[in-house]
Amino acid sequence: MQMDMKQISARDRLEQALARIADPKGEGVRTCLTVYEEAARAAADAADARSRVGISLGPLDGTIVSIKDLFDVVGEPTRVGSKILAEEAEPAAADAAIVRRLRAGGAVIVAKTNMTEFAFSGIGANPHFGTPGNPWDRVRVPGGSSAGAPVAVADGMCEISVGTDTGGSVRIPASLCGLVGFKPSRQRVPTEGAFPLSYSLDSIGPIARTVADCAKADAVMAGVDFSSLKPATLAGLRFGVAEGLPLDRLDNAVTAAFGAAIKRLDGAGVRISHESLSMFDGMSEVNAKGGISPAEACAIHRDRLRRRAKDIDPNVLARIERGCAVSAADYVDMVRERDRLVCAMDARLAGLDVLLMPTTSIVAPTIAEVTDAKVFAARNAALLRNTAIINFFDLCAVSLPLPVAPSLPVGLMLIARNGHDHRLLHIAAATEHLFAA
Repeated sequence: MQMDMKQISARDRLEQALARIADPKGEGVRTCLTVYEEAARAAADAADARSRVGISLGPLDGTIVSIKDLFDVVGEPTRVGSKILAEEAEPAAADAAIVRRLRAGGAVIVAKTNMTEFAFSGIGANPHFGTPGNPWDRVRVPGGSSAGAPVAVADGMCEISVGTDTGGSVRIPASLCGLVGFKPSRQRVPTEGAFPLSYSLDSIGPIARTVADCAKADAVMAGVDFSSLKPATLAGLRFGVAEGLPLDRLDNAVTAAFGAAIKRLDGAGVRISHESLSMFDGMSEVNAKGGISPAEACAIHRDRLRRRAKDIDPNVLARIERGCAVSAADYVDMVRERDRLVCAMDARLAGLDVLLMPTTSIVAPTIAEVTDAKVFAARNAALLRNTAIINFFDLCAVSLPLPVAPSLPVGLMLIARNGHDHRLLHIAAATEHLFAA
């Protein structure tokens, strides 16, 4: 169900969303772990009252929004998709920074959405609270770690969903579910009150049906004024196709959709180049030492590993334990080498408006196949491979759905240098318009 955010009242749209969440035949139970019925009704009524007298708090005023299960909400434990934290976490003393900004902007927060435990997988499976079914095919995963976010948007439980993205956790589920996902420059949106996975790599971004809705949510969360995305002219822009690793071992659906997208852009007058980026080899060398996010996840969760390892999702546990094997010296080496590579990549991309690659190398796997630990690991690596590049190199990126009916969704990732978020969103909106034509 797609709801028009301006044609009917916020209260009526909220009631539609609540009905979808409560539908026993739907995915509401697995998608929304906490539902804020009364608080949301009060917020929606307040938005409608403002609307009647011509007052607006900003671009999200009256918009129905869901938030990932790792954002603090005052007075309740922050569960992070975990059985352990559901039982042990103290009630949050304050709302997360982005929750405060959403409320101040008039957003109607309807629910907290399900996620991979501790946000540490691109699959989106959760053995504690269930795995939401992909809206295109309910036997398939939605992608993660922001697993409930795309299902909530696609199934009409909200209009915009806010997630986090440490290695692709906004863009992967957006790609697998046929939606738009935006990972901003890491420093753009404050992470205060968001339970961490990686202090170095965490970022916060939205999933929505359109680039414009993502841009509105981003502006509110970043604390900047929103300016409408005026149509950009694609002709003459410089789009570089990232060669090598991002195009390795693509499945047939991704290969076909990505190839068709490049032809469409070329036909629109975009200057397409094919870019070989030596920094990818440097990234692989750094990650061969164990990776930054696993080591930081170990630091965050090592006490829980000692006390309650058996209560952690085994697939998540295995990744954290690998991080615990990283030495302090290797961690320091990885951080220092990453800093060098980030600077090198920024300089390398200076001659391009956008770098292009498929968001994921595969379409959504089935829930059944990833019950096998070895298959899970392989599919998880395939889903994370391209998106994690952007976090490593401290870039910003948008995943756009490609027109590939009747097959499963495929995402196209548009990437820009750190700090070029607004320009990237303009270009993404123009690309979105091209694909819709």
